Amino acid sequence: MLAYIFRRLLQTIPVMLVVAVFIFLMLRLTPSDPAAIIAGDNATAEQVAQIRSQLGLDQPMLQQFVIWIGKVLHGDFGESFFFKKTVAELIGERIEPTLSLAFFTIVIAVLVAVPLGVLAAHRQGSWVDRLVMGFSVLGFSVPTFVVGYLLIYVFAVWLNWLPVQGYQHISDGIWGWAQRLILPALTLSVIYIALIARMTRASVLEVLSEDYIRTARAKGQIERRVLFRHALRNAAVPIVTVIGLGIALLIGGVVVTESLYTIPGLGRLTVDAVLARDYPTIQAVILLFSFTYVMINLAVDLTYTLLDPRIRY
Repeated sequence: MLAYIFRRLLQTIPVMLVVAVFIFLMLRLTPSDPAAIIAGDNATAEQVAQIRSQLGLDQPMLQQFVIWIGKVLHGDFGESFFFKKTVAELIGERIEPTLSLAFFTIVIAVLVAVPLGVLAAHRQGSWVDRLVMGFSVLGFSVPTFVVGYLLIYVFAVWLNWLPVQGYQHISDGIWGWAQRLILPALTLSVIYIALIARMTRASVLEVLSEDYIRTARAKGQIERRVLFRHALRNAAVPIVTVIGLGIALLIGGVVVTESLYTIPGLGRLTVDAVLARDYPTIQAVILLFSFTYVMINLAVDLTYTLLDPRIRY
């Protein structure tokens, strides 16, 4: 196991190197001049040249990349021209809301979707099954911002139960922190509930036809134990894969949701940086998201051995 973890960690190095090269070239090979965009329309040629020198854009491309990757490896992502702070400081300020939102979303999605999928498989062909599958189709079809506006109207405007926008740090109170994350997490979790529920239903249905399920029922075990102890556990590998994929897909979902609810997280930071053409911030955020994606895939692979003893690395 340790050897496998070490090999997988080594495999992340070339992957992240390719991602770094792509991010570096993507922003530097655009038709527009980053220095001119940052300087503004009224900037003089001397000011543009000064910014180009600060960004290192007046040096050869290979030398620019070596200098940039060297700084990144030391945790130096440069300075934001728009926010007037170091990029590392910006990320440090914005990472808590994004992690909190992702945590809430995954907890809600898993706690709701897995029982729904198991129930739909157990009641195959019934109205419960059709209701769960109908909700899954609806969850895939309705855009995130539409779900968000509907939830805001019902729970914030009509019922006045929850705040509409903003974020409160957990250090300022757990209830206020959780209260402001309920609506965004519900908005973001709809599509993941649909995804996980469908995969859970399909996986459990496949397992329910196996001989050991009939044996467990023949021994007189209660149906709940058969479903969750035997069927769900043996169907867990594809479900965990989808959950891991869902966590990785949160990277894109938080951008829309944080903008909708005015949450000062990494998603909101990405939008602001793109609109302001803040190239150092864009590079750092995309690199951080890519690294997170790779680490989640590694964690999912390692989880397989805990769920299925037959899997060995």
